[in-house]
Order: sequence, then C-alpha cells, then structure tokens
Amino acid sequence: MRIRFGPTVRLAAALPLLLQLPACARRPSAADEASAVRDAFRHAWAGYEQYAWGRDQLLPLSQGARDWYPASLVMTPLDAFDTMLLMGLDSEATRAKTLILDSLRFDRDFPVQVFELTIRLLGGLNTAYQMDGDKRLLALATDLGNRLLPAFGSSTGMPYRFVNLRTGAVSGPVSNPAEIGTLMLEFGTLSRLTGDARFYDAAKRAVITLFAHRSTIGLVGSTIDVETGAWQDRESHVTGGIDSYYEYLLKAWLLFGDPDFKRMWEESIAAADRYLPDERPSGFWYGHVDMDTGRRGATQFGALDAFLPAVLALGGDLPRAGRLMESVYRMWTTFGVEPEVLDYVTMQPVAAGYELRPEAIESAYYLFRLTGDERYRDMGRVMVDSLLHYTRAKTGFAALESVLTKRQADRMESFFLAETLKYAYLLFAPPETLDFTAVIFNTEAHPIRRAGIAAPAGEGSR
Repeated sequence: MRIRFGPTVRLAAALPLLLQLPACARRPSAADEASAVRDAFRHAWAGYEQYAWGRDQLLPLSQGARDWYPASLVMTPLDAFDTMLLMGLDSEATRAKTLILDSLRFDRDFPVQVFELTIRLLGGLNTAYQMDGDKRLLALATDLGNRLLPAFGSSTGMPYRFVNLRTGAVSGPVSNPAEIGTLMLEFGTLSRLTGDARFYDAAKRAVITLFAHRSTIGLVGSTIDVETGAWQDRESHVTGGIDSYYEYLLKAWLLFGDPDFKRMWEESIAAADRYLPDERPSGFWYGHVDMDTGRRGATQFGALDAFLPAVLALGGDLPRAGRLMESVYRMWTTFGVEPEVLDYVTMQPVAAGYELRPEAIESAYYLFRLTGDERYRDMGRVMVDSLLHYTRAKTGFAALESVLTKRQADRMESFFLAETLKYAYLLFAPPETLDFTAVIFNTEAHPIRRAGIAAPAGEGSR
C-alpha cells in the first residue's frame, strides 16, 4: 500500500495514519519505497539525457538546459554518478562516465565559485574514483584541485569565494564560514589519494584561522573578510552560510582522525548548543543570535537548517537530534513540503519556496541508521512520498515556487540527484547497499571511504 496525497490533504496526519493501519499493512515495504525512488531517479535522468545532455542542469518545465558558467562543467552527470552506482543503474552510469571523461575540462578562462565546485565536482570526482577505480577520474580531480588552490592565497589563508580556473585570479574577499570551512573533506581526500599534502594543509589552515576568529562565547558570524579577518555580519545561526562549517568540523575528525578537528568540533558545538536552541510551543528549534552576546535574533529555521539532526546524531547526541528531528518533520508536514525558511513562532513561511533540498530526508536517514528506530523511516516515507507527488513534472522534477500553492518552478539542481534521491534511496535500500559505518558523506552526499577501509579492485595505490 502506498499513501499518496492530493493538494488538499494535510500531511501532518500521515504518520499517525500509517501507525493506525493493521499490522500486516502498517507501512509500505522498504523494497517498494526504494524501487519508487529508483524509478524517480530514472525519470529525472531520462529528462536530462533528452533535453540537457552535456549541460550543467536540466530545466524541467521548459524542457531546456542551463550552464552555470560560459562553458558546461558537466555538473549533473558528475554529481549524480555515484548515485547511479549505488542504485545499480549501470547503463546510465556508463553513459555518464563517458560524457564526463570526453567532455569535462577545467582549463577555462572564467571565475568559478570555489565552494560549489569543491563540494559538487571535486567531491564527486574523488568518490567516483574510489568507487570506479579509473585513474582518469583522479587526474581530473587533481587538475581541479590545483586550479582551485590559488583561492587560498589571502593573507589569512582563508579562501576567496571565486577563482579563475585558467589564470588563478581571485575575487570575492567577503565570504562566510560555510564557504571557508566546507572544503576540508574534499581537499583532504585529494591529498590522501595523491600523496600531495598541499591540499590538506591549505584547507586545514583556513579552518583553523576561521575558528580562531570566533567570538569570546565561541560563536561565528555570517560573513567575514578573508583579507583582514574582520567580521562583516555578526549574526550567528546554523542555516546557509554557516551550516556546513559545523558539519565539516565533525566529519573531518571522523574521516581523518585529526585531533585538531575534534577539539574545534567539541568547542564549537558546545557553544552552538548553549546559545542557539529555542524552545517554543511549536517545538525545539535552533534560531539566530548575536555572536558576541548570544542575544536572541530572528526566530527562523528552514530547509538548510534541517541538516543539524543528522550531524548531532553523528556526533553522539541522539536525544537532542531526535527532538530537533520532530521539529523538522513538523515543518515539513505543516505545509505538505518544507518551506525554504520558516518563522517557528508564527509557523508561517518567511521564504515559501522549495528547491528540492535533501537535508530533512538526510537527517531521517542518519537517525534511522544510527538508532534503528522505524519512526524515522516512517518520517522519511511521508517526506519522500509527498516530495515525489508535488514536484514530479513531465520532464524530471521541479522545484516549487511556494509550498502553499505547490506551483512548480523551472529548476532541478544537480543536488536533487546527488543528494535528495540518494538519501531517499538509502533510507529504504538494504543496509548492505552502502555500509554506513565505512563512509563519511560530504555535504553534497558523495560518500568518502574512511581510512582503513579496503579499496575496490582496480583503484590506484595511495
């Protein structure tokens, strides 16, 4: 039995309804859910192949395509490649790999955003090499890493936001903790794969410098000048612009065993857990505060913030993660799909769109794998089913202009295939599909093998 929801049905009742069904039909089978997600991926990929082949991104409503820059960097096929491998979509993966190797070139005379290319392309190439073993993928990763390195040339060592891939010219000195601190897994893994320590050292220096600029109460702000180290915006939170800074402090420690990251993670999360939580009648949330005083600011939480239950759980704080996950689920089911930003006091959207984001489903997956509690898979089932219902288009899947109207928008970011459908699939697939304990996911959901895990046949030596 698969529960589907029309536009007039509120999803808040979905989980109780599931739990009230007879035991023999209490929930759709995990195998059926995994199959539905796999079919959704194939639908989205078929749209890309037909209307956007070789381009960065499918436009699902106009049946067109767009590139991020003056030339395509083959973003969707590379971002989605390891999802295909995990789903056993061998023919699709073969075509994607051929396109990547034939078309992807980084000798391009235009500036790119260091953060986005790192998490999507460098992360994707590292994982593709670990899973596939073709040294040409590692050669592409190394070329990209070398072209991104000039971004770290500021006087503080914190990277500029943009770098020209051909000339190394940098721009964008005002950055944020997420873009500065969310490079370590990818650059560190490239060092591990190539034996070249420059990548690890540059990314680590940036994080250490950023950490050193935290306030006296241990918080970071929203924007900082990488040339002077001066904060430009002193609002602290866990949403976009800061979010994955916390994520990578923990994951860098778990992936590389570096005690410096353990120390920075423990001190940083302690400060966040002290000042950001906000208990309201609507639930348990993490809001916004002043980084120097901890004074409460905006009462906002959104789709990007929903990563935090996963990270709290991975860090061992299951009770807090579980409480926050209940609020994430409430944010989703109040509207049928989560809004980009919610005022959790009024429970009204501040930004009502939905960009096909993965974080809520990601957190359900982490909590299910770490606890074995079926209620998290039930939450994920409701979220995945409503997501596929409201966003499916004739060609691919479309973002929503508003979760209130469910009107679709002509966007399907590569992360929908790299993250959203991957976490949805892994939530229901057999655990042997991917050993959760053997990998660390980067913030784009590219699984990176943890140290000491055996390499697949054909992978190059370290």
